[in-house]
Formats: sequence, C-alpha cells, structure tokens
Amino acid sequence: MLDRDGFRPNVGIILLNQRNQVFWGKRIRTHSWQFPQGGIDRGESPEQAMFRELHEEVGLHPEHVRIVARTRDWLRYEVPDRFIRRDARGHYKGQKQIWYLLQLVGHDWDLNLRATDHPEFDAWRWHDYWVPLDVVVEFKRGVYEMALTELARYLPRQDFRNRFLRSNVRAREFERYPSGSGSESNFELPPGASFDPDPNGTPANDPPFPPDSVLAPR
Repeated sequence: MLDRDGFRPNVGIILLNQRNQVFWGKRIRTHSWQFPQGGIDRGESPEQAMFRELHEEVGLHPEHVRIVARTRDWLRYEVPDRFIRRDARGHYKGQKQIWYLLQLVGHDWDLNLRATDHPEFDAWRWHDYWVPLDVVVEFKRGVYEMALTELARYLPRQDFRNRFLRSNVRAREFERYPSGSGSESNFELPPGASFDPDPNGTPANDPPFPPDSVLAPR
C-alpha cells in the first residue's frame, strides 16, 4: 500500500524501560541495529499497526506498555534503488512513519524475539536514549534523529530518590554475590533474546541487509 508519492505508511517504536533506556535490536543475520518498525496494513490505524508490530517483533501485548507520545506528523525516508526490487523501482520511493514513544510497564522477561515464525531481531539490549546512529543503516539515520529529537521532550521524569534507594540495594546485593558467584551468574535471558555488550564492536564493512531482503519494506 503506497501513497501517491510512492511512500509506504509505516510505524516506528521507541520502547523505554524504567530508566529511560531504549530497546535496541540487532537485525537478524546482520550487524545493523534499529528500533522495531513495520508497515501499516490496509484498514489499520497507526496505533493498531503499532500494537501488532510490537507483538510480532518483540512479543509484547498492549498491557505490557504505556503510550507516552507519538510524532505529530509523518516522518519520511527514501530507500536507495539498490535496496529496491527491480519491479518496484519507479513507484516505490520509501517509507513515511508515525513514531510512538512507549514505556514498558511489564518485565524484561515479557520480551520475546521469537513471537512469530519470521523474527526481525536475533539480539537486543537496553541502550541510552541517544542511540549511536552509525550502527543504523545509513538511509534511516535522518528519520531516527528527527523522531528521537521530537519525542525527547516527553521522556518520563526519573524518580532520583527511588533510583538512589535501588542503587543501595544493588550495592548490598553485590556484596552478597560477587561477580560470577551469585545471582547474576544465574540470570536467564528472555525467550529468544540475547544481549550484545558492544554493538559498536562489529565490523563496519558488513552489509546492512541479508541478500534476500532487497526491497527493504520494513
């Protein structure tokens, strides 16, 4: 479904945890990282598409999140011809997106990268809000910057008093369980998920998409 200018309607999702860190997913079989996103089907509203994509890509349901804000208008990016199938060139131009800022009210273990038979990500981590755009495929970087900038004003205010109390609890837990000897060594990842401690440590010359995804419809 394209508009008259050749842009496919799409939604993007910035998912926050309680520390205002964002979900950062590694595209399956690649070294590029991105936020969840996906197309709006015919007859869907942007919000309906957002909740569908949220479940398909990270396994969450509406009760797991709270909508904080959304962009006021469509944000657009063009897809280079080399990523577009030959039969789509000339009429498919790129994506126009409504971006949603969500806060996770569930738990990390509610996340599931294998909620469908066609996963988008094979690794994920929580990252500071201002993610490193150099690990995002180049033609999406501008729209990421626009979405992050517009939605930054709606970031929930942090409760520094509670965070201080939590940090004291963590300090006491560390005294009880030194690294590698206690509870942290028994931590289990959510189903189908994994953490990459350094997404910037991947080779810069790897292709941004697997060879079979030349349309780049997501």
